Amino acid sequence: MESPFGLAQVWIYGDWVIRSTALVLLAMSLATWCIIAIKALDQRTQRQQARRVEGFWHSADFSAGLHRLGSAAGNPFHVLALQGLEAASHLQRTDAHASQQTFERQLHDSLDLSDWVERSLRKSVDDFLVRAQSGLPVLASVASTAPFVGLFGTVWGIYHALLGIGAAGQASIGQVAGPIGEALIMTALGLLVAIPAVLGYNTLVRGNKTIHHQLNRFAHDLHAYFVTGARVSAAGNGKVRLMKRG
Repeated sequence: MESPFGLAQVWIYGDWVIRSTALVLLAMSLATWCIIAIKALDQRTQRQQARRVEGFWHSADFSAGLHRLGSAAGNPFHVLALQGLEAASHLQRTDAHASQQTFERQLHDSLDLSDWVERSLRKSVDDFLVRAQSGLPVLASVASTAPFVGLFGTVWGIYHALLGIGAAGQASIGQVAGPIGEALIMTALGLLVAIPAVLGYNTLVRGNKTIHHQLNRFAHDLHAYFVTGARVSAAGNGKVRLMKRG
């Protein structure tokens, strides 16, 4: 036998406040799962791209290394390498023009190679971090507000249930338990929306930290390569094969 109380009855017999609260929770849930799915797929792709970095250092030249990193579209490691190459090439062109006395130096041209490359690589890493964190504030907001939205629906539902019981002049267990139980469903819905948002937020933040660490390590190696001509090895006493920058 179908129960006369439940989520459907909350929607059918609820007023516009209850229905609006339910729609807000539904929108929060949809936004949460969309962000989690999109960000999880992005992080999965970025972890695959990170595994290509070691192959980059064993390429014959820089162009071949870029090819090993994969497409530049959405690839922070490819973009980072290009930024470093552009920074180093900029100073080389500046020095060449300055030697011919045909180039008017600008304020940022006074930086040496190490500082200029470091700033360019840092800018690329920071840009990635901003993109990676987009959407996470939404998850944090949903996680912190969804339980209170559900609680508001419960309080409003109990208020109207008590008004109905008072108007009927009766207070049997069945008349009290049913409406109040339906009102408590809103609290359960709030928790149902908030819990995935909390877990998704923590998981995505941890994933971003891992990729950010890998990107920082790649930036450090690129900085050493553009400044000294070789990547710093893990052991500190060896170098990988030098790559041509062409």
